[in-house]
Amino acid sequence: MILGLKIDVDTFRGTRDGVLPIVRALDAAGVRGSFFFSLGPDNMGRHLWRLIKPQFFLKMLRSGGASLYGWDILLRGTFWPGPVMGRQLGSIIKQTTAAGHEVGLHAWDHHAWQMRMERGGAEFQQAQIKLGGEALAHILGHWPACSAAPGWKCNEATLLAKEMFSFRYNSDVRGQTPFRPVVAGRALTQPQIPTTLPTYDEVIGRNGISNVNYNAGLLDQLQPDAVNVLTIHAEVEGISCHGLFRYFLREALQRGWHVVPLSQLLPADLTALPLEQVVPLTQPGREGWVGVQH
Repeated sequence: MILGLKIDVDTFRGTRDGVLPIVRALDAAGVRGSFFFSLGPDNMGRHLWRLIKPQFFLKMLRSGGASLYGWDILLRGTFWPGPVMGRQLGSIIKQTTAAGHEVGLHAWDHHAWQMRMERGGAEFQQAQIKLGGEALAHILGHWPACSAAPGWKCNEATLLAKEMFSFRYNSDVRGQTPFRPVVAGRALTQPQIPTTLPTYDEVIGRNGISNVNYNAGLLDQLQPDAVNVLTIHAEVEGISCHGLFRYFLREALQRGWHVVPLSQLLPADLTALPLEQVVPLTQPGREGWVGVQH
């Protein structure tokens, strides 16, 4: 009964205010997780133009976006360049790794990755990975061992771009079990550890799910005989829904679940992993496509 815990850190406020509460909660529980940091400018406010898209507007309405994320996140980088997170908040990243957690790369510019990774192709993606990886290496003193694409926006160009860097594993997609990606018939070396469970913003306000019954529903989805990977966000479970996360963590541990960093889900022999393709599919509760283990 193992639960891999992935913590995505997308924004300046999430790094500043949401990371250390999660670190303290995990420390109090005696468990560790995998944190993936955004290092470059926080331009997440530029997503506001997407409100003209009905699916995104309804998601923000359903999840209570303004109260969930806060206006400083929703407007950051809209009218002026956002702050460079790795430059201003490197001490928090250092505290996270000093506490014994895995620390990996999420993005250089989270907004730019989500908006431009398709049309920018491999050249754009390699440049973004290089910028983010070098910024994180400057803080850690070594190249990060793992990475996770923003918003699970991962295609074959992403998989090939990451092969250019020395990641031990990546967590870029949704799926069921760790695997090695195949592109154009070639098996790549870096394994993928997919997120298997839905995120808070994908389910809240849908099918009768509210804060009252969210944790019960999530706990019921954990499967003892399957791979379980939960992604939480510093902006949500570290701030506005921190009490909800602490309750979930306590209940999971009381039920006998072992919460671990993602690397502990990998076998010693990576060649034993299944070979799978990554394809773009829609995810219930999320706008647009995500990369999915196929």
